[in-house]
Amino acid sequence: MLPNASADSHRGLHTVFAIPRRVTQRQVMISNIAAPARQPSSHRSYVLMTAAYNEEAFVETTITSVLHQTVLPKTWVIVSDGSTDRTEEIVEHYARQHAFIRFLKLTRPAGRSFGSKGIALQKGNRLIEGASFEFIGNIDADIEVEPSYFEALMDHIEGNPRLGLAAGWVYEKQGGEFRSRAINRPDSVPHAAQLVRRECYRAIGGYSVFKYGGEDWYAQQSAKMHGWDAQTIPSLRVFHHRHTGAASNSFRNQFRSGRVAYLLGSNPVFECFKCALKVSERPWLLGAVTRLLGFAWSTLRREKRPVSEEFIKFLRMEQRAKLRGAFRGERRWRLQGVRTR
Repeated sequence: MLPNASADSHRGLHTVFAIPRRVTQRQVMISNIAAPARQPSSHRSYVLMTAAYNEEAFVETTITSVLHQTVLPKTWVIVSDGSTDRTEEIVEHYARQHAFIRFLKLTRPAGRSFGSKGIALQKGNRLIEGASFEFIGNIDADIEVEPSYFEALMDHIEGNPRLGLAAGWVYEKQGGEFRSRAINRPDSVPHAAQLVRRECYRAIGGYSVFKYGGEDWYAQQSAKMHGWDAQTIPSLRVFHHRHTGAASNSFRNQFRSGRVAYLLGSNPVFECFKCALKVSERPWLLGAVTRLLGFAWSTLRREKRPVSEEFIKFLRMEQRAKLRGAFRGERRWRLQGVRTR
């Protein structure tokens, strides 16, 4: 039996959402015991991409999770981004057993790199060029989702003709239980397990590649700029087995996030205000200061931004609207839009 939504909704969300605060490991395992998956129906289908780097600890869990889906992807491209552990061995084992799984190996210098992940996804995208599908998406190699996740996600997107990009609510393990991630909010769509409507994907030019990451932020803002809605759906749960930022030093990750904010054109006033609100988040004070230093570092270096002036103008217009809403004391979840991007 799947865990029920807690009566204690996650604070700061619209009242229509009831978010379970915690989920045990046992409940996650039980949730993946499902009826045999059925193939996609002829009138709709989806394809998935995954970039994996040294994910031997989690990639089999991700694969098993997808194999239990009530609607299987038409094609799933898994790219080994230069892995040096058993990741490739594990993926090849499943690719031999399931024709819809396509495996691609890449070689590059060792070490985690946000830019290389984007390149891996772009190369993986070439393997699905010309394929017929209604939705395209990503699932990270350390993610587990419930058996009806992608079917429900397609249902939700189809129910709103303007919705181009959507994903579920991310949970991470804390004290032996999966808890709602602090940075979750309805208007910030995580890249971890998302689907994009094909027309929207074409409009935004697919997944972009940035040296320090930020592809999910860019994709979401690009979708909005082209007239599409983007939404996170709290009733659909995404279990993240590696804590956000755990693959790299926490302070290095905060510094990188500040650089990403600059390179994507974030408004300096907005960034300062957001960092001030992040002082109370872990790591206390130092995380917010480190992020702001990253933003200031890229500003002083006048690093070239890889996005268009049109994108920057649109992003800053939205950020100014969020700041005005925050100062007027609008709903708390709107204020969270300032706090957590």
